[in-house]
Amino acid sequence: MSDETPTILVADDDPDMLALVTRHLRTMKCEVFEASDGETALELARKERPDLMILDVMMPGRSGWEVCKAVREDDELADTAVIVLTGIGEQLNSLTSPLYGADASIDKPFEFPELDFKIRKVLSDRRRAKKAGSEKKPSPAQSKAVKTV
Repeated sequence: MSDETPTILVADDDPDMLALVTRHLRTMKCEVFEASDGETALELARKERPDLMILDVMMPGRSGWEVCKAVREDDELADTAVIVLTGIGEQLNSLTSPLYGADASIDKPFEFPELDFKIRKVLSDRRRAKKAGSEKKPSPAQSKAVKTV
């Protein structure tokens, strides 16, 4: 994960919303990839390995929740943060998104300061978790020593 320039994949089937979020993220100096459906989002995630995915729930093909679940089940994407962005209703979103492994959720309509805050928070949390995980993993030499004892 890059500390300086986060890579973010935005997936939304509404072209206006996709353009709006993408344009905003680029003003934040993020590298942005776009998808207009769930299947393309998952393919791009596997190819580009983004730091963060912002997923609309209601998309053709796979829903944002299904994409989030697939990301959580893919070891190669384990460090990818996910924010679910949707207009399905605050209560349903806040109850359901964590069940699929989302780091955060935002309800449409939203304000950019809320999006910015959640982006910074989930990226920071993921970096911290990755660092803590790498500090706990034994080195290959330590692993061999344990196996030979």
